[in-house]
Amino acid sequence: MWTNFFKLRVFCYLFVVLMVVVLVVNVTQVEYLDHETLSETFIDSSGQYVSSQATGFSRNAYCGYEHQTLSSQERLEEDALLAASKWKVPDVDLVPFVRSTDPSSSYFVILNSATFFRVGSRLEVLVHVQDFRGKPKKYGGDYLQARIHSPKLQAGAVGRVVDYQNGFYKVFFTLLWPGRVRVSVSLVHPSEGIRVLQRLQEEKPDRVYFKSLFRSGRISETMKCNVCLPGSLPLCNFTDLSTGEPWFCFKPKKLPCSSRINHFKGGYTKGLLTAAESALFQSGVNIKMPINSSGPDWVTVISRRTKETDDLEVSQGSGIFPSGYFYKNQWRPRRFKMRHFNDPDNITECLQGKMVYLFGDSTIRQWFEYLTAFVPDLVEFNLGSPKNVGPFLAVDQKHNVLLSYRCHGPPIRFTSVFSNELHYVANELNRLVGGKNTVVAIAVWSHFSTFPLEVYIRRLRNIRRAVVQLLDRSPKTVVVIRTGNAQELGPEVSLYNSDWYNFQLDTVLRRMFSGVGVYLVDAWEMTLAHHLPHKLHPDEVIVKNQLDMFLSYVCPLET
Repeated sequence: MWTNFFKLRVFCYLFVVLMVVVLVVNVTQVEYLDHETLSETFIDSSGQYVSSQATGFSRNAYCGYEHQTLSSQERLEEDALLAASKWKVPDVDLVPFVRSTDPSSSYFVILNSATFFRVGSRLEVLVHVQDFRGKPKKYGGDYLQARIHSPKLQAGAVGRVVDYQNGFYKVFFTLLWPGRVRVSVSLVHPSEGIRVLQRLQEEKPDRVYFKSLFRSGRISETMKCNVCLPGSLPLCNFTDLSTGEPWFCFKPKKLPCSSRINHFKGGYTKGLLTAAESALFQSGVNIKMPINSSGPDWVTVISRRTKETDDLEVSQGSGIFPSGYFYKNQWRPRRFKMRHFNDPDNITECLQGKMVYLFGDSTIRQWFEYLTAFVPDLVEFNLGSPKNVGPFLAVDQKHNVLLSYRCHGPPIRFTSVFSNELHYVANELNRLVGGKNTVVAIAVWSHFSTFPLEVYIRRLRNIRRAVVQLLDRSPKTVVVIRTGNAQELGPEVSLYNSDWYNFQLDTVLRRMFSGVGVYLVDAWEMTLAHHLPHKLHPDEVIVKNQLDMFLSYVCPLET
């Protein structure tokens, strides 16, 4: 009897323990499901889950840049950069199209009443914008571009635009060559369109989306990737361990994160605008349209009496404005004597014994393509890299020259880049020894135009830190930064790569690298000042001038 009672008691104990275990498992599952619904699930490349509360754009996405930890100094700098880049637009609701800026009814007038001007003097132009009803506008915020030019002399320079926030703008030019000089002013976007671009920048940073192929054996899956990903699906976390640069992909259903093969541009999100907003982006109506003069649009400029320097230099940042000008199709910097490398032998002589590293987007890849096409001794070595993607390598064994190009890390809108070729510029710089025979050129801008400025600031902060460390250990290393440039715009391109976006990036880049000890190739002013149409990849004559500037830093004139 006692034996049976003991067995029954043991059985009851085991049953109770089993029930407790089942209860704990069920509670854990419920908590897990509830947690997965409310927050993002992250999976790094090794397959580990890490949870983080989902915040970001549209209140339903994870944006890596929002979760970075900044020092007090970095926070102050970022706040100052955002303030310097802030665009003043009217705080009004979306107005009807007829009340938006009409470039055809707007006009400008030359204010100076002199019969002629001397080289180095200042020219002021007043711009008055009106709407499509022909009525003056009472607020500002339009994005204007302005230049002076002399077609026969193949000369041109940009002007500085000041917005008085009342429908009037003033443009300041420095007259830099003698002759008949014309004024041109263009409306890039009306202020009403700028408000739409601001909204897209803040709410739709993923409007250019990327993808990666994951593959293991016969199983393959293609997943969407970005800095910001909406929803609450599990993510693969590909954040760079050295720089902290964030990058995420939706996790494949059947494969681990470590099976990622490549990275490529997925496409562009459509249907971003309402019908009313679309009216603000029309080719031939209000995108890069000329504003005519109500009187003479030209002045006569005569030479100086003496050979003194420019009578007036308009300050902008740490340099002067404009930084240079075209004359007879040659760029002339105002504070630097630029050489012109018209013969391949001149370039070979300059680069002899040097290792030249080009990092960045396709606009600096143009430098690699120009040099390998123009200099016969630079022979490209076939690395089997995808066309227009890289990495690329060219060697001149006779003169001991090495020239290489590598694209920057994501986001990058290339056709297909192998995952193991996704290198961040800062990491590449940290691998360089540097020295008097090392030359570095960097161009990072175009692929960041759709993101909030914090993403670009972070990238440049990492690159700048690596540049400073490189120059500290090898002060004789030459480091050159190529700025962004203006490009052709249409209704669709404006939503992703507008000059207004790139103007903000250009402002940030100049400020962040001011005083660092790098050289600047001002591609922004070059494309705005030249008479050729704006292109994402400028024509050869502009690329040549960029390279002449670059090589002049590498091999300056002896003084």
